[in-house]
Amino acid sequence: MSKTAKQYNKVVTTCKSLFDKKMKDYGSAWRILRLPSLTDQIFIKAQRIRQLQELEVNRVDEDEVSEFIGIINYAIMALVQLELGVAKEPDLSVEEASKYFDKHIKITKELMENKNHDYGEAWREMRISSLTDLILQKILRVKQIEDNKGKTLVSEGIDANYQDMINYAIFALILNEEKVANTNEI
Repeated sequence: MSKTAKQYNKVVTTCKSLFDKKMKDYGSAWRILRLPSLTDQIFIKAQRIRQLQELEVNRVDEDEVSEFIGIINYAIMALVQLELGVAKEPDLSVEEASKYFDKHIKITKELMENKNHDYGEAWREMRISSLTDLILQKILRVKQIEDNKGKTLVSEGIDANYQDMINYAIFALILNEEKVANTNEI
């Protein structure tokens, strides 16, 4: 488990660094986005990853790594929006937004650790493409919950789905890094 924790923290450090830099560039303009807009941004990123996994030739110089990082950061923004509500204008400093990032990633990591304990890190035997599909499934679930005005009968809420998206994206980035490392050893 300590290996996973280190790998998880490394990915989070990369994501948070980009989050903080974009906060410095753009401020908290994302605070005006309603949840369906954030969900759609995550959907676009996941669809792009799926296209990259299926196409042999790409016309845009982007890779899966940057898209998975985008999923993580947009899902964090969505969790902040769930907590604070949508703002009429940007209202968070870089420092405040960074604290919310840390708070939600801590909760999400704790969820991952509990699930890893119960599932025995089964994700390590999965394909990155399967993790992409699971993210897409979670997005479709969130869209349905949003269409139902946040009401569920027996299912977990929107926050749990965003947390799962974050964890699946982090797992994909860990597996990708291991794949690259193994390729470089050969």
